Amino acid sequence: MKVDLFDFDLPEDRIALRPAVPRDSAKLLVVRPGEALADRVVRDLPGLLRPGDALVFNDTKVIPAQLSGLRRRGEASARVDATLHMRVGPDAWRAFLRPAKRVTVGDRIAFGHTENICLMGALDATVEEKGEGGEVLLRFDFSGAALDEALHTVGHIPLPPYIASKRPEDERDRADYQTIYADEEGAVAAPTAGLHFTPDLFAALDAAGIERHFVTLHVGAGTFLPVKADDTADHKMHAEVGRVSTATASALNAVKARGGRIVCVGTTSLRLLESAAGEDGRLSAWTGPTDIFITPGYHFRFVDVLMTNFHLPRSTLFMLVSAFSGLETMRAAYAHAIAGGYRFYSYGDAGLLFRAGLR
Repeated sequence: MKVDLFDFDLPEDRIALRPAVPRDSAKLLVVRPGEALADRVVRDLPGLLRPGDALVFNDTKVIPAQLSGLRRRGEASARVDATLHMRVGPDAWRAFLRPAKRVTVGDRIAFGHTENICLMGALDATVEEKGEGGEVLLRFDFSGAALDEALHTVGHIPLPPYIASKRPEDERDRADYQTIYADEEGAVAAPTAGLHFTPDLFAALDAAGIERHFVTLHVGAGTFLPVKADDTADHKMHAEVGRVSTATASALNAVKARGGRIVCVGTTSLRLLESAAGEDGRLSAWTGPTDIFITPGYHFRFVDVLMTNFHLPRSTLFMLVSAFSGLETMRAAYAHAIAGGYRFYSYGDAGLLFRAGLR
């Protein structure tokens, strides 16, 4: 499909720079294909679902994956920035480097050079591979828990570029850009639909008889990469590592078997469940990478309802929601949201989308 089909005009003032306070006071646009759009708020969610439905959350935890450092080559040095996006070993991460032209394979980079991070000095890494689009493989001098500790000291929360370009990261973001149920460290971007949930909302969902289950997909920085191709068939998705446990797969299969609906909180949990679901519509345990790219025409195997924030024009995520509820439905929903003052992107408002053809 032509990428132009997924373009739309978004005023700059619709981009949220801070989340709603409290989190569950954000707007929620209810989108049922073939029905009128409904303006609600997130705390209305228990009344919009049915007893026996199951919410599926991504419990990944954002790490301080934004690094600044100095590339050293003999007596020469140059400043570079790195955004880690996928761990591939105890001491190794794939990362996007800017400006990538300043490094070659074998270069040493000292991150946190001015931060006085620990007695060992800066966090050093070697560039072991260099790929396309500024991607590199970094091999750090620290490994395992020692590397994790160093990253927490040296690194910064990797705010999305559409926020970072307008203001610097601050201490509020350390809490704001993390879900209240974050547990498994490894993401470099938040599963942002989950940012709307509060303990009070969890209690209300429990009282309404709506189940809660967790999967893990470590969101990578590739989620922010623009689609540069003219046709979706030519776009390459970056892989992200995830896990669906045997117990969770069994529990969600039981929900479907008794007529409950699977409600994914965020596109990350949806992409993981669709990766783990078979053609027969049953979910299996899953561990490993997924690069699933969902565009209109995709046959959804498992997920019935999706709660998600409002996404960028021409993005893979807007393509996904268009596949889920229909392109014309989502174009109309986004036009309604823009006209109605909804706030977009990571810290913005949300939509509750029902799958096209769902009964």
